[in-house]
Amino acid sequence: MMAIDALVGTDFEVVIGLEVHSQLLTRSKMFCSCSTDYANAAPNTHVCPVCMGMPGMLPVINQRAVAYTIMTALALNCSIPEYSKFDRKNYHYPDLMKGYQISQYDIPLSSNGYLTIDHDGQTKRVGITRVHLEEDTARLLHHSGYSLVDINRSGTPLMEIVSEPDMRHPEEARLYMQKLREILIYLGVSSGRMEEGSLRCDANISVRPRGQQELGVKTEIKNMNSFRAVERALTYEAQRQVAVLRAGGTIHQETRGWVETKGITVSQRSKEEAHDYRYFPEPDLPPLIISRSFVEELRAQVTELPDARRQRYVNSYGISAQDANVLTEDKALGDYFEQVVAATPTADRKARARAACNLVLNDVVRLLRASNLAVQDCPLTPDSAANLLDLLDKERITGKQAKEVAEEAFLSGKRPDVIVEEKGFAPPISDTGALEEIIATVIASNPKIVADYRSGKTNAAQALIGQVMKQTRGQAKADSVRTILLEKLDAGI
Repeated sequence: MMAIDALVGTDFEVVIGLEVHSQLLTRSKMFCSCSTDYANAAPNTHVCPVCMGMPGMLPVINQRAVAYTIMTALALNCSIPEYSKFDRKNYHYPDLMKGYQISQYDIPLSSNGYLTIDHDGQTKRVGITRVHLEEDTARLLHHSGYSLVDINRSGTPLMEIVSEPDMRHPEEARLYMQKLREILIYLGVSSGRMEEGSLRCDANISVRPRGQQELGVKTEIKNMNSFRAVERALTYEAQRQVAVLRAGGTIHQETRGWVETKGITVSQRSKEEAHDYRYFPEPDLPPLIISRSFVEELRAQVTELPDARRQRYVNSYGISAQDANVLTEDKALGDYFEQVVAATPTADRKARARAACNLVLNDVVRLLRASNLAVQDCPLTPDSAANLLDLLDKERITGKQAKEVAEEAFLSGKRPDVIVEEKGFAPPISDTGALEEIIATVIASNPKIVADYRSGKTNAAQALIGQVMKQTRGQAKADSVRTILLEKLDAGI
């Protein structure tokens, strides 16, 4: 992380607020029955007179989109009003079919929430101004000398989450985006795929003399399609604004685009104010009366969120905070882990959970990455993973053999116990006396390595352990080998 002083110096402070747009996972569009499953469809095939903006066509509100927005707002600790309405946001652009966008202005579906992030060893609360609902625009496809319009996306439910200008470092903005994405995926309201445009971010950034309360002139940055791009764009823009001010220049309120290939922002247009959009209530839609019973029904649908899940893993399973973070960053990975733990109930639940955690993070994740597969498509099912852990618990196989079995089970789909029988793996050596004899022979045969160890080169013991494992054909338990070997080495035997 670049320290804030290194970013803009000790005399300036960065102020950042984010506007995050998320397409909602509804089957139909916001105000018509057209399908939102247009990703692989031919251009302009998921359209109707409503989303094409034909005169006289009346919109109908998508109730599920409203419910998803309220669920998100509840997860972000927002207040839900009893009355809300839609408004027309008027501006002219080729991707806006009606010449206006149906959005929300002064009475959104929620307001006054917050989200917490952990940054630089501290927990920080970022205020959420509002979570509201609107419709997405069409998509412009730019070519050399001309542009084409694909209306398939027009009218897709689009939720906007607006933060307070509470962030003071580009890394905080990235962490905020990552945390927000986790929550949306856990709720099941968004795919969270920035690379596909289903999750987008516009960043507002300004700088001001440190200690000044009044905000500086802000610029809005667009065209950032990854978390890394958000952090890089804000870093560049903060340094650009400070350089302009130090040179005696003036910051202009404008919209700037992030150019990934060059690592810079470029001016696109002057930034509009709210009055430029001439907002007024949408005359074709009734106001929304939100009952408290409806809100409570939705609150009950808000599942366990990432922070709560992490804490439960640490408290109930005895897993380290670092491992809990990795397991919960991807909801599907956390679900897989819990299915492994639940597959074979055991008296020592914490021990089974820790073993499952090691298997998932060290083997399953590695195999998935190597095969470019998602967790949901893992050939090693949670039941098979639990079967593998049972074999280890019963000391039917060693840790080394377990890795070999896991890989074959992943590739073939066979149960681990079947693979163990097919390979004819003998049970691990449990005769301590026999193991001590092998270790004594290895020590006697390697005087130089032993001398290196006793002179302080403790890593030399690993070579001896390797030789013992080779002589036992992997049937010895590595932990037992290490314990006995080190005892003998340290005792001078």
